[in-house]
Amino acid sequence: MSQEVQSMFDSIAGRYDCANDLLSFGIHRLWRRAAIRRAGISTGQTVVDLCSGTGDLAFAAARAVGPGGTVIGIDFVHRMLVLADRKRNASSFTRGVYFCQGDALQLPVPSNFADVVTVSFGIRNVDDPVAGVREMLRVVRPGGTIMVLEFGQPQAFGFGQAYHLYSRYVMPIVGKIVTGNRHAYEYLPETSRRFPAGDAFVSLCRDAGCIHVQDIPLLSGVAHIYLGRKPA
Repeated sequence: MSQEVQSMFDSIAGRYDCANDLLSFGIHRLWRRAAIRRAGISTGQTVVDLCSGTGDLAFAAARAVGPGGTVIGIDFVHRMLVLADRKRNASSFTRGVYFCQGDALQLPVPSNFADVVTVSFGIRNVDDPVAGVREMLRVVRPGGTIMVLEFGQPQAFGFGQAYHLYSRYVMPIVGKIVTGNRHAYEYLPETSRRFPAGDAFVSLCRDAGCIHVQDIPLLSGVAHIYLGRKPA
């Protein structure tokens, strides 16, 4: 992730959760819970969550693994992790949840470490998504699961056009009002429009070494849950 993108996320960190709730009408929280279920995260497992931000997916994973499991959230932006730590201190799901700063292309954890490796709404901001998926595969154990939750480009007639107008014109205005940074909410929808979603991302995951790759569209393709396994 470039220094410019890191600085951008740092500038919006304080109002990031509020902006996400407003812009998605809270649906992003339901998507994260669905992603945890689809990934099959269960009691006692070890989960690594990259591009963890303020920790929403990490805390959802913590509920799934329970007190006997471990969740490590990793993000490149220090201020996001400060906010994640504050959430952890205010949450009843704090046991076994840790946060650290790190690069998604060089995760600070050993190979074959986790049962599941996750990323939500972050892989499109990684400089090399194929390398990012390969790094996820390095960290997950043989036979383990990687899960990617990411925005797509809805194609349904009418809805696709409406979503395009919403993301192009409404998101930057709301983003500026909430965070004071219009550029960030021009940049983020643009990365979604350019990102290889659906079949293209499935092919990317296979090129990176995943097997049994699945694509589960959400809300007509506004977002996708991608699941893959590391060869045993």
